[in-house]
Amino acid sequence: MNIENLLRETLSDMAGEERPPAPERFLRPLARRPRSRGLALMAATAVAAMVVGSTLVVQQMSVPAPLGAAPRPSPSLQVGATVNVAAGMRLSLLFKQLSQLTGRPVADFERAAKDGAALGLPSYAGRRLEGFAFPGTYEFSPAASPAEILRPMVARFEDAAEAADLADGARRAGRTPLEIVTIASIVQAEAGRDEDMTKISRVIHNRLDRKMLLQMDSTILYGLNKYGTEATLKDARSPSPYNTYRRPGLPPGPIGSPGAEAIRAALHPARGTWLYFVAIDPKKPVMKFATTESERAALLEERRKNLKGS
Repeated sequence: MNIENLLRETLSDMAGEERPPAPERFLRPLARRPRSRGLALMAATAVAAMVVGSTLVVQQMSVPAPLGAAPRPSPSLQVGATVNVAAGMRLSLLFKQLSQLTGRPVADFERAAKDGAALGLPSYAGRRLEGFAFPGTYEFSPAASPAEILRPMVARFEDAAEAADLADGARRAGRTPLEIVTIASIVQAEAGRDEDMTKISRVIHNRLDRKMLLQMDSTILYGLNKYGTEATLKDARSPSPYNTYRRPGLPPGPIGSPGAEAIRAALHPARGTWLYFVAIDPKKPVMKFATTESERAALLEERRKNLKGS
């Protein structure tokens, strides 16, 4: 029997009742109810439930109000919410979206993000969620706590880390797991397309090995809570610990949520001697790579011509 017929039969049955059923009728164990009453209860409440991951999402199936009746607002508990964590997304933006979906203040999610044990963060994360909310689509009940909403994102990161053999791969690369996730987050932020990721990773590894400044615009912009593709000269003077134009080595931690491809690129950079990369065309997400300063200067000139012609 489909749900429409079931509702029709139940509403007809309820219309013939002289008074509402006693509350204790709904408190009896399910096994003791007559089948027809069990079906009536299912239809009368008209509740559909789904389990998504470890979260129970409850959706209320609305019944049309009588003509002329004022519409009643539906409580947020009645409808499941969906959030998409895009590759490279920062926590600050994710928390704003979750705040809008749940009605909770951003501060609630910021507070939950500091409890690494409750979220299941790996020990090397340093109790920081940034970089460990894995990209993907997540469905949850708006009634869920911030920790309950964020925990599946960490669990999916752990799955991806295990699939990539992150811990052992980092050791073989002479890096810590946190350094690999941080490199992956920079690769994710800088790459316009997946095929450039392993080369960008090689540039980062080469510069770190040579004790060169990374000079990544993406890290500066993250530290200043700005978005864009290029930092300004003023930005490059920032005292932020994420200013890799002034501070040696990697920034203090990831600058966004890297996807599986970026993590693999961080672990397995392409072979090459490149120390620079330049986005040469404003209309296409194409990178070109250089080893020497003169090669880099030629790429910058090519970029200037493309910008002038666009």
